[in-house]
Amino acid sequence: MPEMRAMDTPPTAAIDIESWVCPAPLRDSPNIVMGHGGGGAMSGELIEHLFLPAFGPAADAAMGDSAVVEFNGTRLAFSTDSFVVKPMVFPGGTIGDLAVNGTVNDLAMAGAVPAVLSTAFILEEGTALDELARVAQAVGTAALAAGVKLVTGDTKVVDSGHGDGIYLNTSGIGVIDPRADIRPQRAAAGDAVIVSGDIGVHGVAVMSCREGLEFGTSIASDTAPLHGLVAAMIDTGADIHALRDPTRGGVAATLNEIAQAAGVGVALDERALPIPPEVRDACGLLGLDPMYVANEGKLVAFVPAADADRVVEAMRGHPLGARAVVVGACVADHAGIVVARTALGGTRVVDLPIGEQLPRIC
Repeated sequence: MPEMRAMDTPPTAAIDIESWVCPAPLRDSPNIVMGHGGGGAMSGELIEHLFLPAFGPAADAAMGDSAVVEFNGTRLAFSTDSFVVKPMVFPGGTIGDLAVNGTVNDLAMAGAVPAVLSTAFILEEGTALDELARVAQAVGTAALAAGVKLVTGDTKVVDSGHGDGIYLNTSGIGVIDPRADIRPQRAAAGDAVIVSGDIGVHGVAVMSCREGLEFGTSIASDTAPLHGLVAAMIDTGADIHALRDPTRGGVAATLNEIAQAAGVGVALDERALPIPPEVRDACGLLGLDPMYVANEGKLVAFVPAADADRVVEAMRGHPLGARAVVVGACVADHAGIVVARTALGGTRVVDLPIGEQLPRIC
């Protein structure tokens, strides 16, 4: 679910907090904390127990990364996302290309070919124009590479000290491939779980240039548009059940969300997860689990086991899927729960994270 901003409440509106049906930690925290934007359990609670009740009948309870709407017989995907990454420039990218690719990928995960994007810039007073120009150029370059048009936008400026340089919101519309019916609820027992390549790369790239965090590695963000890879997967004729790009909360959050949406269990082989040595080393230094670290150019796929080999083969034939691998399976046991078999032969539960291990990754 893309991040959402709290809305102003009319002075006359009565808000009865005690009527909320909400588990900890939302009720225990009367104010917004960083974990509410981390894409984990706290984000889900904020949506379920505050936004949806507040929106009332106007809300679509599905409210996924992309909404699927039909217009004149054509299925369209619509998505919006906000980007607050710090720093704005990091190894392998900037907030500009991150914003374009992030929304393009949300559309692609519904099986859509992205067509148009909007861009909204929230600028802090005092931000250098050359910094803004660099980000804007990155937006244009990324849009051109993804084959999308930037068709509308907005600019706002906030007082100095009330922002952090540049925040970006992008919204997009894409046309869904008529052969595709891709949504989390379709994941089924017996499906193979596929990851398109090395995980944790983007999060470590961003962390590597933060103050006091130097890992002695030149790892760069994996931010990239994934709709070409998805098209290659659809072209195999396989019945792709679910796709998701594991951004905030990493692979762990993504698998938990799909397992809960479909009412199935997920069993991983931890040894099969493609974790590059530099990511493993950085996470070991910080005490982090690579499965919870954000990605920006990777996807997770649920496909019938009978189709897994040809889907992986097609993915490996695309530059963005060269290291695609089956990492586990969907099972009928432990519905809604993700477990992983460790290198020592034991089994551990891979929980939905409460928040983000390190915030402002995307």
